Amino acid sequence: MTNFPKEPGMRIAPSLLAADFSCLEQEVAQVESAGAEVLHLDVMDGHFVPNISYGAPVIASLRPNTEMFFDAHLMIEEPKRYAESFVKAGCDHITFHIEVVKDPVAIVQHIRALGVTVGVCLNPTTPIDSIESILDQVDMVLVMSVWPGFGGQSFIADVLDKVRGLRSRLQPHQRLEIDGGVDASTIEAAATAGADTFVAGTAVFGQADRKAAYTRLLELARSTTDQRVGG
Repeated sequence: MTNFPKEPGMRIAPSLLAADFSCLEQEVAQVESAGAEVLHLDVMDGHFVPNISYGAPVIASLRPNTEMFFDAHLMIEEPKRYAESFVKAGCDHITFHIEVVKDPVAIVQHIRALGVTVGVCLNPTTPIDSIESILDQVDMVLVMSVWPGFGGQSFIADVLDKVRGLRSRLQPHQRLEIDGGVDASTIEAAATAGADTFVAGTAVFGQADRKAAYTRLLELARSTTDQRVGG
């Protein structure tokens, strides 16, 4: 099990969804060699979101080939039912959507009991107070800056107010992730608002030189350190 990246610092989390699925092992090796420590895994069920992506078997097939931290984002209606299968597949962290659960505390406890860290995700219009009961119990909060499950969307800048609000309330060990439309034109604003983990799909996997793309994003995020809310 890879340790959760609690120590301070910006991280780019390339999203496997944007990789070439005909050669996933090579794709993952490329971003790892570029310096990526976190691999973001977008799991879609065709119910909570309109598309279907991949499941536990694909993740399990990649696990022996990389030491990256597997950050699973479950965009599914029944996270409690399926969390264990993703942990067994090798995921180090499970994030669920607050919009699909009636008892957030129970979900957090269930996932943590599986031996992994836990995060909660908010859609663009979901308010911070929806996670009030678990805000101090999760390792990560993920803010969607596009609507999950739809491709080709532009970054929703309005969510940056939510990022600022969360950053001021989270403890130093809790990470704040943002997902959707993150690229060289948006990452600085997201980092300045307080995000420290940035899901990047085509901004990394869609580029011919993955290392250069990854390095550029990381440099842009780190350049905002002095401007950030809360330091």
